[in-house]
Amino acid sequence: MKSSVIVFPGSNCDRDIAVALEKLQFKNSMVWHKETELPKSDLIVVPGGFSYGDYLRSGAIAAKSNILSEVINAGKKGSLILGICNGFQILIECKLLKGALLRNSGLKFISRNIFVKVQSTTNSFFNKYSKNEVLKLNIAHNEGNYFTDKKHLEELENNQLIPIKYCDEKGNINLKNNPNGSINNIAGIFNKDKNILGMMPHPERMVDKILSGEDGLPLFMSLMN
Repeated sequence: MKSSVIVFPGSNCDRDIAVALEKLQFKNSMVWHKETELPKSDLIVVPGGFSYGDYLRSGAIAAKSNILSEVINAGKKGSLILGICNGFQILIECKLLKGALLRNSGLKFISRNIFVKVQSTTNSFFNKYSKNEVLKLNIAHNEGNYFTDKKHLEELENNQLIPIKYCDEKGNINLKNNPNGSINNIAGIFNKDKNILGMMPHPERMVDKILSGEDGLPLFMSLMN
């Protein structure tokens, strides 16, 4: 499979995701945000980091970059797109995903390992996981508090468009185990066609048993499946 990772000024997880993809033998390309054409790609990744220093709103400036026009077109045509952390924020800013990512409820930057519970496996990103499986992943964000209106929330819940929710190590989902205040403990969402995924946790940081853990590895294996 071929992948493309979009790189912005301030990206700091672009190399991490490249390492994860190459470990699974993706043929990966790093694409600078000023480019106007995407290489042929089975997967497009908008990585984490602090594009443009998070000025204005997180992801707001990056969403206006040249290459995003191509990413938007690819997403509308059904290409697989993964936005992680700042990438999730960018996908919301360019309207590929609905909702908003607000300041964390505690108004502090959070960087730590958390747990999420897999809610749906009937998609291209989580088919190598088991439903209700608990994963240990890492978060590092200041604006990860997902919010949306009641109608869209019902659409997400009723159509299995929420693949992961924050929980504790035993899989309990409640406000106590919600690190940033996200509505319904949402840690990631799909668009209606499930070809675009935005998630705040970093699966690319959990692909090596010795360094961190391997709970993120099946996501990339799912994409290869």
